[in-house]
Amino acid sequence: VTAIDAFSGTQLLQAEPDASSFPSGGMRTTFEARGYTVWDTTSPMFIQEGPHGTSVLYIPSVFISYNGDALDEKTVLLRSTAQIAKSATELLNLIDPVPAGAQPRTSHVFTTLGTEQEYFLIDRSLYALRPDLKHTGRTLVGTLPPKHQQMDDHYFGRIPSKVMATMSEAELELFRLGVPVKTRHNEVAPQQFELAPIFEEASLAVDHNLLTMDVLSKVAHKNKLKVLYHEKPFKGVNGSGKHCNWSMSTDHGENLLDPTVKPETNYRFLLILVAVLHAVQQHGALLRTSIASSSNEHRLGACEAPPVILSIFLGEHLTEVLNSIEESRPIKNFSVPEIQTIKLGGTALDVKVASLPTIARDLTDRNRTSPFAFTGNKFEFRAVGSKQSPAFPVTILNAAVASALQDVSEALRTQMGQKPFPSDADKLAIIKKFIASTKNIRFEGDGYSDAWVQEAEKRGLPNIRTCPEAFEQLINPHHQSMLTKLGIFSQSELTSRFFIMNERYAKDLLVEANTMKDLLSQQILPAAFEYRGTLAKSVQLLNSIEGEAQSPELSALKALTPVVKELQTAIVALDDAIAKLHAIHDDAVAEAKAASDFIVPAMQNARVAADRLETLTADKFYPIPRYSELLWF
Repeated sequence: VTAIDAFSGTQLLQAEPDASSFPSGGMRTTFEARGYTVWDTTSPMFIQEGPHGTSVLYIPSVFISYNGDALDEKTVLLRSTAQIAKSATELLNLIDPVPAGAQPRTSHVFTTLGTEQEYFLIDRSLYALRPDLKHTGRTLVGTLPPKHQQMDDHYFGRIPSKVMATMSEAELELFRLGVPVKTRHNEVAPQQFELAPIFEEASLAVDHNLLTMDVLSKVAHKNKLKVLYHEKPFKGVNGSGKHCNWSMSTDHGENLLDPTVKPETNYRFLLILVAVLHAVQQHGALLRTSIASSSNEHRLGACEAPPVILSIFLGEHLTEVLNSIEESRPIKNFSVPEIQTIKLGGTALDVKVASLPTIARDLTDRNRTSPFAFTGNKFEFRAVGSKQSPAFPVTILNAAVASALQDVSEALRTQMGQKPFPSDADKLAIIKKFIASTKNIRFEGDGYSDAWVQEAEKRGLPNIRTCPEAFEQLINPHHQSMLTKLGIFSQSELTSRFFIMNERYAKDLLVEANTMKDLLSQQILPAAFEYRGTLAKSVQLLNSIEGEAQSPELSALKALTPVVKELQTAIVALDDAIAKLHAIHDDAVAEAKAASDFIVPAMQNARVAADRLETLTADKFYPIPRYSELLWF
């Protein structure tokens, strides 16, 4: 074997791709094309099989412009992990000092992340017959079959054999690439599944999640299946998320969000906890921005997806700990009759079955309606969409917590005054202060209820319903000053992302609207016309035999005709909405608002008519696969 080319170390470390041929939000123009990729040495290179027996070397890299601006999500993620490490280390060494000249107890803090990837798998041959799925990732028309997820039997049901084969092959490939996948299972909706890894350092976990999505897609294709990562590919059943399980760990392997046996006296844990509460309270609206997209907009607030109001669920035990500290009273006893022994961080249950061992019981239950829930020793950011990279949401979360940690450290320094280190009383005073100031962000109830919407408004929590509203938070001075002060984003990087997100949102909806218009005009309506013609001929023939009579065919025709007219009217309205968007030039913000104001309702109205028409159209005439075919193998 003779090598036909060779790479130097310098070539592997840095390269120069085109830095202009993609959305840049005004940071780059077509004639400013020079950019650089630089290997992120915290993420290992890896090799995958290529075509014709070749192998391809992949180098995880940052992507920056000629002027040093971040054109990617990795650069800002790495900046945020460095900043939170600095802020957390500073606080830990402040509350746990060492003698002068000695090495600090904590030298570095890592952010850790575990991503639960949800997805749908459908037959690829049926996918090819749905132009809406091919062009937009979701079904733009379609009604639920008689049986979907209402029996609650899919989650614990048997994994179909062809799905199991796909999962197993994907897992083996991921193991070869160093991705520590651990869990696979059905999800709630038919044909919905989940794959989850063991947690890793955050930036590596993001790389591995994107690699997981790529590998799963390729393996599914080999098995004649299609992966759908869209957050809401099917109306009426659960959507898909990417639950981000986030925590912090010291260089000694200590999880900073582990409450231990007695969280009420674990002041290090409580200081970190109130810092996270403070972060979400101060920058919850920015976290809402980080998960905003045209696709995730369909999922949030319904079918086990968290609502758009950012709140934190801590669970009964931790809530009682914080309340008892704030009120300066003893903590309530959580013992129940079934408890036999005390376990680390929880209790044990006796289910009165002699053959079963003692069952460990966690400190808290899980709240699926919370967008940001404490789950024992980490926070689960449940609002992240299944299709998006977790890089941006985790960057914003890291930044908000880094800023909050600085606020806690500053408050602690003020409280301790001239003392060489803070006393337990000083720590407790600061913990109590932040417990009181962040009380409005904590919510233990049902996030889907109307009562919570009203309560959140009383608490002053933002309820950002649309993407254009969410994007505005990127140029909000309160959030901008935090991000630029920490050095995670420059002003120009924030402004560019604001315009890119608006532009992408408008274009996504424009693609959906045009796809829907074509689908309705060229397939659904012609099929309805053909069916009407068949019914009309049957009525005419029957009348010639039986005379004028009210036949079943005539009843079907009379039911069909007004719905066809309704759909025709809806298509005209949809076309008008598209024209309004096309009339706006070189204004991404106005385009996004117009898309939200005109395209979204026009598509919703057209879908109502189209779905009614589907229920009236005979199967042999309906031109595309129905939900009953797509959602069941």
